[in-house]
Amino acid sequence: MDPEPPYDGGMTTATGAQIHLEADGVRAQVAQVGASLRHLVVDGTTVVPPYPEDAPTPGASGIVLVPWPNRIRDGIWIDGEQTRALAITEPKLNNASHGLLRFTAYEIAEQSAASVLLRADVVPQTGYPYLLETSVRYTLVSDGIAVEHTITNRSGSPAPVALGTHPYLTISGADPKALLLRVPAETFFETDDRLLPIGECPVSGGTDLRTPRPLGALQLDTGFATLRRDEDGRVRSTLQAADGRTVTLWQGEGLDYLQAYTSTGYPGQELVVALEPMSAPAEAFNSGRGLRRLGTGETWIAQWGVTLNA
Repeated sequence: MDPEPPYDGGMTTATGAQIHLEADGVRAQVAQVGASLRHLVVDGTTVVPPYPEDAPTPGASGIVLVPWPNRIRDGIWIDGEQTRALAITEPKLNNASHGLLRFTAYEIAEQSAASVLLRADVVPQTGYPYLLETSVRYTLVSDGIAVEHTITNRSGSPAPVALGTHPYLTISGADPKALLLRVPAETFFETDDRLLPIGECPVSGGTDLRTPRPLGALQLDTGFATLRRDEDGRVRSTLQAADGRTVTLWQGEGLDYLQAYTSTGYPGQELVVALEPMSAPAEAFNSGRGLRRLGTGETWIAQWGVTLNA
């Protein structure tokens, strides 16, 4: 297995305080900024690769995406009879991207050896006049990590809300190009040159991942829908090494979409894949697809996790 960098509990870096969890052969590191899952090791195998602690989060690694994941065209959306204009956070493509808490330092509300609860508010601001209380809890389990998000609307009117997260996955000690990726999706979103959806089609060719395919043969920045759930109600996407080690990303109820993104530019990694569970696809504030409107005082909870089967 690859050697692991030392854990320096409590140090503050470009991504805020670094929170270290460890129990029963599982170790995780969570960054305060963006509540990012920035490292996960299960029984000596790295499944979420780390990045330099003195660097900002690369490629949205591990961050929480709220109150929307992915992109909104030109930052413009219609809210009832109002046209809202969000800040453009992806200038190259002129989109509002990945929500409003990407660069927020969350409050560390509770912490134990195996669990941490982080909290942050989405405050009323340009293009989003709603107040949300949000939290995320990371809990180590015997074979990985379980994650629970809570969002409560503290506004005086219903608030449009969607949620996603952005973990990058690998299997240390294995050839990343030979890792087999499986995503149990029946459809995918066609996109324009700004990576915004223009249609939904049945999977085929390079987008049909119902049968596992080598990661090195894929080039993905693709949103998937019509995800198959197992009998327990979870969606499971997998990354498998030749020696049988399998990383599973599972999605609970309400997380009905997945973005898959392959990258050769992640620090220290030849090739990785981000598997991003989402409650709504890109442009949900305009299409309404997967968008929730939480009533005043209403709370929504969503869950996902990452496991390793050796």
